[in-house]
This record gives sequence, structure tokens and C-alpha cells, in this order.
Amino acid sequence: MIQRLIALALVCLFAVVAPLALTAQEDASTPETDLTTPVATDTVLEDADEFERLAQRAEELAARDDASLFAISRLRAELVTWRDEFLSRSNINAGRLATVDAQIAALGPVPESGEEAPSVAERRAALAAQRSALMAPRLLAQEAYARANGLIGEFDDQALQQQTSELTVRGPLPLNPTHLAGAIAAVWTLFEVIGVEIAAGFSSKWDTGQLADALPRALVLFVVGIGLLGAGRRMVTRWHAKFAGQSTRWQPLIRVFLSIVQLLVPLIGLAILSASLEALDIFGLRGGDIVATIPMAGSLVIIGWWLSRLIFPIEDTAEYLGYDQATRARGRRWSAAIAWVMAIGALLGAGLRTMDVTEGAIAAFEWPFLVVLGLLLWRLGRVIATLPEQDEDGLASAGRLRRYIGSGATVVAVVAPTLATFGYTSAGTAMLGPSILSLALIGVLFLLQRIVHDMTLTSDNEEDLRGLYALLPVFVTFALFMLSLPLFALIWGAGVDDLTELWARFREGFAIGDSRISPTDFLVFAAVFAFGYVLTRFIQGTLRKSVMPRTRLDLGGQNAVVAGFGYVGIFLAALIAITSAGIDLSNLAIVAGALSVGIGFGLQNIVSNFVSGIILLIERPISEGDWIEVGGQMGYVRAISVRSTRIETFDRTDVIVPNADLVSGQVTNWTRGNLVGRVIVPVGVAYGTDVEKVTEILRGIAEAHPLVVMSPPPAVLFMGFGADSLDFEIRAILRDVNYVLVTKSEMNHAIAKEFAAAGIEIPFAQRDIWLRNPEVLKDQTPS
Repeated sequence: MIQRLIALALVCLFAVVAPLALTAQEDASTPETDLTTPVATDTVLEDADEFERLAQRAEELAARDDASLFAISRLRAELVTWRDEFLSRSNINAGRLATVDAQIAALGPVPESGEEAPSVAERRAALAAQRSALMAPRLLAQEAYARANGLIGEFDDQALQQQTSELTVRGPLPLNPTHLAGAIAAVWTLFEVIGVEIAAGFSSKWDTGQLADALPRALVLFVVGIGLLGAGRRMVTRWHAKFAGQSTRWQPLIRVFLSIVQLLVPLIGLAILSASLEALDIFGLRGGDIVATIPMAGSLVIIGWWLSRLIFPIEDTAEYLGYDQATRARGRRWSAAIAWVMAIGALLGAGLRTMDVTEGAIAAFEWPFLVVLGLLLWRLGRVIATLPEQDEDGLASAGRLRRYIGSGATVVAVVAPTLATFGYTSAGTAMLGPSILSLALIGVLFLLQRIVHDMTLTSDNEEDLRGLYALLPVFVTFALFMLSLPLFALIWGAGVDDLTELWARFREGFAIGDSRISPTDFLVFAAVFAFGYVLTRFIQGTLRKSVMPRTRLDLGGQNAVVAGFGYVGIFLAALIAITSAGIDLSNLAIVAGALSVGIGFGLQNIVSNFVSGIILLIERPISEGDWIEVGGQMGYVRAISVRSTRIETFDRTDVIVPNADLVSGQVTNWTRGNLVGRVIVPVGVAYGTDVEKVTEILRGIAEAHPLVVMSPPPAVLFMGFGADSLDFEIRAILRDVNYVLVTKSEMNHAIAKEFAAAGIEIPFAQRDIWLRNPEVLKDQTPS
């Protein structure tokens, strides 16, 4: 457990120092030579001899079953250094090889007859020999890299097997009376030895006068440390409570700053207090180990107190998790108790490590701490799984995630002490300690996520929460989760070597054909493509707003030019990004050829629509704003994309029409070129009506309408003799065909009004019925 705590503290420092350390390591390990210049094979062979001796030692150690973890880790560290060196050499002479390959390609292929000019053949042979010499150090580096990487993998497997066996092997039973007596005796002896060492050290330092010299400095440090632990912590806590009630945009950031200060002040005081005790130098060997452990043990208490105040705040408000005040009080109490028990166990464990104690006594010593921690964790898990407090609007959240976390904590709290009771003390310790630390890390992640959420969601900018800004908390949460994975790995037993191994595999990338693609290539590709994409969109905006309006192109042509430039720009951005990343597309030719068959069958409709879209954008038989009719659908064209066209019908519904239907099918464009169109208004009058008068009235109505043009003039046609009426039609040309229905309605209103004034009847359907034998309808008297 103590090792896990130390590892968690180290990884926080590693997260800050790792980039600088890796850079320094690369600067120190990378030779100050240009990789494009040829490297002599003798230099590589000299390095290979040194590596050969190391590799032979590693192979001998890997073949042994009793190899210690210390020896494995030491040789593994040396192999990692060599592997990184060989990985950097795997692309050696890249520039010269590219030049030589270009020279060979310039000579052309060897004639099929095999006969070519002697000078050309001699030059080809010289270039081939030069290329082989340039490839030699690269091939040797790749072979050595594969060997080092394989040995590292073997060592990792051995270390994993040893660690697994330690967790699965059953040890002494902690409840054995003999082991309990040994543990009690060891603790009693520890206190006796510490008392004797302190008395002897005090007497020795006092007699020599060293204690009197060190006492003033120790007292000053002691007073300062106690002051920071007490008064300093309370002062920062009051500041934190003062800003908790304010509501500003930067209030979450101010609160997190004060929370960090609230944590750092007691930690600094603890370090000063520990320095004051060390300045006395009277504690001896075992007491000195305990004093040296005080900063780490005290840090557990301070961090536990700090986290409990943030996750279960003492204020009256429910804060983030929505727990009621009684639940928050229990959470603070059990969290602080867990921190104190872990701190006491760390102090006593540090003292027992310097004594000759049996394995059974160690198991009996650790068992009470595991049981107490399990009980406290069980209670804390119940608190975490509590549903949030209800308010006027209902629950603050569903509480599903906290139920899972709380239930998991209660399960671990029962299983870990049970395993220790039956002799699996290592397994119980490896389960309980990391579970507690994982809960603390989850709490930190939750607080960070809530800070970002509160900073992006304020009461005065709710209308602005759109697009990427609204997704910012999601992105931050994902980034925090990814950054926390190494910390979780360290908590649950992974070593720094395991993380560096994963980082090395990540940097190594993967091979496609003769090319190796690393994460750096992906970053270069993403950066170049993003720059090209943004530049393309910027130029498109300039064309749409500043350049195209000054041309004689209509709106459809302008949109076609802007859209075409967008497709070309994105294609060029992708091509340049691939080239900048060093990805050789020729290695993908075989895969592309195999996929082309599937694309030809599976994506033929998409390809057909894509080609049709390009035809529409170039020929422009229809444009945005046109009134068209296609496939039984009629409406206005609102958008033309490469795959489909969006039509807004008169019912205000959007219809997506594939571009292939617009190119291969029959399309009626009512407004292509101009808005002039014809209206036809049919009307019928009763038989016996004066047709000349009807014609005169209808012509007057048509000529009086403001949308009807006079050239050509409107026509009134007598269409024929209908079953119930004399049929007429008004046919007129309109200035804007978009108003054809409105015009037709207005003419019908005028016709009804004029016919009524003139006494002209608009007939309705009538039928006369003649009976051939009406006698059958007479009443018949029943016989």
C-alpha cells in the first residue's frame, strides 16, 4: 500500500517533468549528426559489439527462472536506452537514399534484351552498390531494434509472472495466535527501541552542546510549521468560504485557486514541521525512518481532509453532487478517518521495515488496518451511493454513476479483508489500497470537470452556447479521462517502466508496406490538413462575399464556383497533408486496387449521384431558387450539393432528390431563364347565354389584371360544348409565374362578380331521368 502511495506522488511529479526529461534524454542520446548523411558501417558495427554483450547477458538472465526483479529492471532499463537509439537510426541515410533512388529511376528500367550502353550499366551498378552501402546501417539498426524489443518483452512477461504469483500465493494466516503475538511483540519492541534511541540521542546531543545549537532553529521551524498547519489553514478556509457565495464568471476559477492554496499551505507547514524534527537529530535509526515518513503520512491526512471538503462541502448549499447536509457530514467523517488510518499504518510500517520481523507477524500487523479500512470504505461507499437531495425541480441528477462507484467500494471493502483473513494478505492489500486511491482520483477528476462546466455555463450567455463552445465540457472531460489513465495504471500496480514501454510503442507507430507511420505523422497530417481546410473556407467566404457578387454570374453559378473551389481545396489539403506526413501512397496501391471492385459494386449509386452533382454544378440546368417539378414533386430548389438536391415544396416540406434523378429523368423548370409564364383559367356558362358578351367580359377581366402582359395580349377561347355548359378559357402571359395560383384565384373572383352583375348563369351538372316502364312503380295490392 505504501508503495502505491509513493508511486502516486511520484507520478504527479512525473507528469510535469516527463516532457523535459524526455527532451533532455533525446538530446543526450541522439548523436549530433545529420540523419541524411551517410553513416559509416564500422560505427554501427562498433555499437553493435557493445550491444551484443548486453544482449547476451539479457538472454542468459531471461533464460533463468530465479531472476530477481531488481536484476530484470536494471537490464531492462539499459535495453530501453539501446532500443530508443536503434529506433532513431531506423531512418538513417533517408535523404541520401531518396537521392540515389531518384538517380536510379532517372536511368530508366533495364532493357528487356539486357543490352544497354556500358557507361549506363556501369553507372547503374555503382548506384546499386552505393544504395546497398547506405541501407546497411539502417538494416543493422532495425535488426538490433527487433532484438532489444523482444528481450524487453520477455523481461516484462517474467516480471508480470512474478507479480502475479505474489498475489496468488497463500501466506501465513494473520489470525494465528503465534503470528498475533509476534506482531504485538514487534510493535512493542519498536516503541521501546524508539524510546531508547531518542533518550540516547538527546543525552548525546545535549552533552556535546549540539542540541543547544540546533534547538533555536528547530523551534522557529516548529512554530512556523504549526502556524501554517493551524492558523494558515483556517485563514485560507475562510477566504474559500467567502468566495463560495459569490456568482461571477471567474468564480469557479478563483475557488479552485483558493482550494489549491488551501492544500499547499498545510503541506508546506508539514514539510517545515518535519524539517524542525530532523534538525534536532535525536531520533536514531528507527525513529529517523518514522520522522522521514511524517511528510508522506501527513500528506495523506491533509489531502484526505482537502478532498472531503471539496466533494462533501461544509456549506449549507448542496453544491455539485446534491447530497443533503447529513450525508455530506458522514462523507467528511469517513474520508478523514480513512486518511488517518492509512497515515498511522504508513508510520508504523516504516518503523517495522528496519526490524527483523517474520512474514506471519507482518501479516498479523497489516490485518487490523485492512479490516478497519474495509469498514470505513464500506461506510464511505454507502455515502457515495446515496441519491442526491430533491429540490423543487426534482433530482439534481439520476445518481446512476455514483451508485456504481459506491457499490464497487462496498464490494471491495468486504472482499479485501476477507482475502487477508484467509492468508492472501498481498492480494487484499493490492485491492484495498488502490481502490481508495482510485476513489480520490475520481473525486479530483469530477471536481475539474465541474469547474470547466461552471465556467462555460453562466446565466448571461445561455443563448451563446452553440456549436463547439457547448461541447467544450465534453472535450475537457475526455481529455481529463485520457490524462488520468496513466495515474490509474500506476495506482493499480503498473510501473513507470510499463508506462514508458507503452509510450515507446506509441512513438514506434505501425508499418504499412515499407513505410512506418508514427503518431508524429498523424499530428503533422492533422495540422497541415486543418490549416488547408481553414484556408479553403476562408477563400470560399471571400469568393462568396467579395468576388462573386461583382461578376455577371447568377446565384446558381456563384454557388457552383464556390462549391467547386471547396471540393478542390479540401482534396489538395488532404494530398499535401499526406505528403507532408511522409505517407507513401504507393504502398497502398494494392489495397486500393482490391477495394476498387467493392467500391464499383457497393458505391455505384453514390458515385452516380456524385458525378451527376458535378454535371449540375457545371451545366447548371437548374439553380437555387428555381421552381421545378421532378418525380411528382414540385417546389423551389434550396440547395444543390454533390450528392443530392434539396427542394422546398409549397407545403414547406423539404424533399431530398438524388442528383442522378435530375440528370437522367424528366425535369420541368418553370422559372429557368426568366419568370414569365402562362395562366389558364377555365369557366363554363349555361346554354343559351350570349357567347359574345361572355367573351367581352372575360377579356376585360384578363386585361385588367396587373400581372398580365399585353404583348402578346390575353386570349379568350370558346373551347366547346360541354355536357352541362358552354366551355371557355382565359389564356394569358404573366410577368411572374410564381403568382400563377394567386392570379387564377383573383380572376375567378372577378368572373363570379361580373357574371352575377350581368345575369349570366354558371351552370352545375344536371341530369334528366326517363323511365321506359313506369307502370312497374304503381302500387300492387297483395293477393
